[in-house]
Formats: sequence, C-alpha cells, structure tokens
Amino acid sequence: MAQTGFVLILTDDEDQGARLRDELRQRGHSGVVMSSLADAQDSIRARAPDVVLVQSAAGHAAAPPVLAELLDGAARDATLLIDGPVGELPAVRHVRIQRLDPDASLSTRAAAVAAAAAKAVARREDRLLRTQIEEHRQESFLGIVGTAPIMQKIIERIRKAARTKMTVLIYGETGTGKDLIAQAIHAHSDRARRPFKVVNCAGLNENLLESELFGHVKGAFTGAVSDRKGYFLAADGGTLFLDEIGDMPTSMQAKLLRALERREITPVGSTDVRRVDVRLVAATHRNLSKLVEEGQFREDLFYRLNTFVIEVPPLRERPADIPLLVDHLLLRANEEHGTHAPGVSSEAMHALCKHYWPGNVRELKNVIERTAVEVADRQIELEDLPEEIRGSRELAPAGHGLAGMTMAQIERRAIELALRATNGNREQAAKMLGIGVRTLYRKIKEYGL
Repeated sequence: MAQTGFVLILTDDEDQGARLRDELRQRGHSGVVMSSLADAQDSIRARAPDVVLVQSAAGHAAAPPVLAELLDGAARDATLLIDGPVGELPAVRHVRIQRLDPDASLSTRAAAVAAAAAKAVARREDRLLRTQIEEHRQESFLGIVGTAPIMQKIIERIRKAARTKMTVLIYGETGTGKDLIAQAIHAHSDRARRPFKVVNCAGLNENLLESELFGHVKGAFTGAVSDRKGYFLAADGGTLFLDEIGDMPTSMQAKLLRALERREITPVGSTDVRRVDVRLVAATHRNLSKLVEEGQFREDLFYRLNTFVIEVPPLRERPADIPLLVDHLLLRANEEHGTHAPGVSSEAMHALCKHYWPGNVRELKNVIERTAVEVADRQIELEDLPEEIRGSRELAPAGHGLAGMTMAQIERRAIELALRATNGNREQAAKMLGIGVRTLYRKIKEYGL
C-alpha cells in the first residue's frame, strides 16, 4: 500500500536539487526544489510536505530552526532532514529532525530521503486512521458494532423483534455474531429480567438433546441419578436461544414443534406435563428451505420458526465496518489479557480490510486477540499479522479466480479455507462447509490436508 510522499528540497544548487528530485520520482515520491527560504515557507503553508531537506551548507544555515518550528505546527508528521552545519534548534513536539551526510552520493541521499518520506506518509496515514475511528467510534449495541447501512437495518429489526412475542429466526454464516443478536433481542424485550438460556443443537443426538431441552427424571436412563430441569423450564418466563437449529435431528423436530405449539413439555421418563412460557429465538447457517426440500427439516416446524427473520451479512459484505470492529476488539483484548496495544497501523488495517474473512467476525476476533498478545504494548504492524492476511493474495470464495480449476481443486481449496478460519477445528469446519464431520475427515485424508 505504498503512498507517494511529497518532498521539499531547499538548496542554492538547483541543478543538484533537480537531480535529487528526479531520483526521488523514480522511487515513487514527488518533490519541488526551492532556493528561497521565504518561498519554502509559503510552500509549506500551502501544502504540508512529508519531508523537507535543507542543504544548510549552501547558504541556508539559518533555515532549519525556522522550518522546524513551522513544520511542527503545519506538518506534524513530517521529517526535517539537514545535511550540513546548523545552530541551535527549537524544541519541537511532532516533527522529526534527522541529519544527512553532505558528502554522501546522490543515490545514498535519495534512498535516505525516500525512506524518511515513506515513514512520514505512514505516520500521517496512521494518524488519519485514528482520527477517523475516534470520529465514528460509538457505543456498541450490546456488542454489535457497525455503521454500515445493512447493520443499522439489522439493529432496527432487533428493536422491532424485541417489541413482539414472535419466534425469531436468525440466518448467517458461522462467526457472524448470531448469538449477539439473540442476546440483544432478549435484552431489549420485556423479558430482559428473566432467564436467557442457550442450547447448541449441533452434535447432539436425539436422546441427549431431548434431555437438554425438556429435562429428565431420576432413573429415566442409565446415568440419570437425579431429576434434571431442562432448558425450557430453566428459561421459563424468558428466552431460549436454539443455535444451529438446522442440525437438529428430524425425530427431535416433531417434539420441539409440539412444545412450541402447546407451550408444554414432558421430561424424559415422566408422564407429567409442565406448562412453560418461553420466547424462542433460533439461528442457523444452513438454508432451511433447501433442507425442507431435501426432507432433512420438517416443513411445519420451518413455518413455525420462519415468522420474523433476521439475515446477518458476512463480514466481507461490510468492509467499511472492519476498522471500527478492530478498534472494538482490540480494546476488549487489551482489557482481557492486560495488554496495551494502542492501535493498528494503516498498512495493517488495509490488509485486514481486504481479507476475505471466511470465519467472519469470529476469525477477526481471534486474529486481533492473538496479535495483541504478541505485540503486548506497541502498535500492530503489517508484519505482525498472520501470513495469510499480510500476503498480497486476497482470499476469494469459490467462483472468483477459479477458472481452469477442477472440481476437486475447488473442493480442496474450500476445505483449506474452512480449516484455517476455524483454527483447525474440524467439527466447526464441517458445519461451515455444510457437510458431515465424517465426510470432512475422509476428504482431509483424501487430499492429504
């Protein structure tokens, strides 16, 4: 993300200054050559330079103190380079002052000026990024961060859902924050002072899930040494959040539908019917309509759930929110781990914004948390980020740049991305890919991953 620096050269030898300016242009920076201190001052006031080079040996020994004070107010990110003798310099707060060897070759001097310009540009970009984040920083909506129009619409739907008693179905890819939306709905509802309970339906067989939801009595099955209250009763009067409901066994779906329609449950091993008052919020990363067509999800339960829908966009569809999310997640990481990373450089932020984020906000959170611990008390730079993020290659989904690849190559790439996004967690990767864990294990062995 190289940016062009603007260099002002103050010298009595305009030919030499022009040669240095041309050398800098070849290195990606622009510049002007001036021989008058007054003209240099006017130029700085008109356009803040990134570097000012003063050849004080050529009759400008009095210029550095004057320019240092002017730059400190007008170009706080700039560097003042001096290649000759100079008197006492004023105390400055912002501008950097460095000395150059007046006897160095043109190429050496150009390299030094170009390096100073690159650093000044980086400082300017970092400062502008911090200013932008501070201007747009806001209190999160119960952990939900985003100013993108699509996120504002979601927050409005959360408010609407909270005012009703309707069942809510949240769609979104893994890691998009569906659980935060469920919590926000509960927190803004008239049930906020009542329990909020969470059950993840993925990976639980029918018997275990039935016991988790409805409870059981002593002796209902081997290991049931005492009565146990299920989550429906635990959430009585409040909200029950069923995450990954698309993975619920079909045989269990009928029992859930009955509980929702009759507002009553029967613990496993009991004949006692118990009334419950529970507001249900469900979430899934799967296409329930397609599952209904395939016979993997009950149509009647689908229509019972599909009353008030909230669709959460993947992070790649709202890249403008990434700087705010990074700021929010970094503050949380510092609080949780006792680190003091002050921020992220503009170059690192650029890499974060262009990454595809197959694991969405959860993946971003893991990257920021891990990197904050590594850097401890300094700014996060591009080189601190994982290789797959700081590399020049942008991750792309299937369908982007896949021309010429076989289906097997595309499948292998999708599995690689899912495993990377879940830090190697194969169960989570299987859910992200919409396949069974056994199928994923077989594919991993097949592709040698």
